[in-house]
Amino acid sequence: MLVRAGFKTEVAFSHWLAKAHHGDKFIDVIYNSGNGVAEVDDEWFAHAVDVEVLGAPVKLCPPEEMIWSKALIMERERFDGADVAHMFRHCSGLVNWERLLHRFGVNWRVLLSHLILFGFIYPGERALIPAAVMKDLVNRLLAELDVPTRDTKVCQGTLLSRAQYLVDIDEWGYEDARAQPRGTMNEDQIAVWTAAIDKAS
Repeated sequence: MLVRAGFKTEVAFSHWLAKAHHGDKFIDVIYNSGNGVAEVDDEWFAHAVDVEVLGAPVKLCPPEEMIWSKALIMERERFDGADVAHMFRHCSGLVNWERLLHRFGVNWRVLLSHLILFGFIYPGERALIPAAVMKDLVNRLLAELDVPTRDTKVCQGTLLSRAQYLVDIDEWGYEDARAQPRGTMNEDQIAVWTAAIDKAS
């Protein structure tokens, strides 16, 4: 469709991002997150917020997906934790907490870490986070204390930063949590995404 409209298109990264250019105008077509965790599926649209922007009807990203996708961005040069805290601060009453917990799934520790930081950042507004959510996540954490750790040597840090945990993978012998079958990315996608680090810095 964009080519027919006169745009030059490219698939910048096969696992998450395509681009379309027309003169000084451009469009990013995002269908996943850079770490391959937050795939854009039908739920993004089913729960989107309908508004009008510049006279055109559009669907805004649901708060649950905004929090979910940003919570996993913890690069040295970019940390979206403040955005997550601000979303909790301004949208806590709009968040479907059950959906948010479902979105994080096995990565619930990342959500808990942001909720703990929220209570530190805004000590007078901790009540914005439902007590049931905090108790659920803390109880999950406590339950893990009695479960032996798995023998698998895996580093999930690569889900938070594509650069800062490469030493774990390249030198210390950890499995990359992004890689199939554990993750969603194949070896070529990981290599291309890693090679782009220098261009981004």
